[in-house]
Amino acid sequence: MSFTQRIRLRADAIWKASHDHPFVQGIGNGTLPKESFKYYMKQDYKYLIEYSKVMAMGAVLAPDLKTMSGFATALEETLNTEMELHRTYAERLGVSREELEATVPGPVTLAYSSAMLAEAQKGSLAELIASILPCAWSYYEIGKALAALPGALDHEYYGEWVRMYSSEDFGSIADWLIATLDQLAESKSAEELDRLEAIFINTSRYEYMFWDMAYKQESWPVA
Repeated sequence: MSFTQRIRLRADAIWKASHDHPFVQGIGNGTLPKESFKYYMKQDYKYLIEYSKVMAMGAVLAPDLKTMSGFATALEETLNTEMELHRTYAERLGVSREELEATVPGPVTLAYSSAMLAEAQKGSLAELIASILPCAWSYYEIGKALAALPGALDHEYYGEWVRMYSSEDFGSIADWLIATLDQLAESKSAEELDRLEAIFINTSRYEYMFWDMAYKQESWPVA
């Protein structure tokens, strides 16, 4: 069993809860309330800005040009493909570019992105990847699972989201991060591997919390 297989197994209950969450299932069957999706798009846009910063830090920590190129590709995909999807949806939802940019991160958004940035700033490249891998990997898993549902890929509203996250282009980033983390893990001690697992579990929890926050449209208790 590879290291990433080990940590994916450890996080299985959390990931199953994310797969089964009514927000995720609502995208697949088309029943998700548009207001929840609108809230999600705005919050995820702000999250992806911080996620992109972590990707850029990965290029800085990369030990060779091949790894730098991998992070550059992932950063390009996030900034100019994934975030463009959010901008397109925002326009359809009546959210201006200015409003999207001015979105105030909610509690979970801020906590999640701050946790990723902290790991990237204080840790190794392996810790950086462990912090962002649940996002890339679980979205690809979810995208493929939803794509298998009848009509999900062609849904007039959510089909574009499903097509994006089930695509091979998106999946290739997750696959690259998995392979890179497995390679880095080969030289780690048992204690270091446990640390990487703990990071992966924590950000997997944040992934579930993000879906739940968006579904409930949770914001700060005082404006």
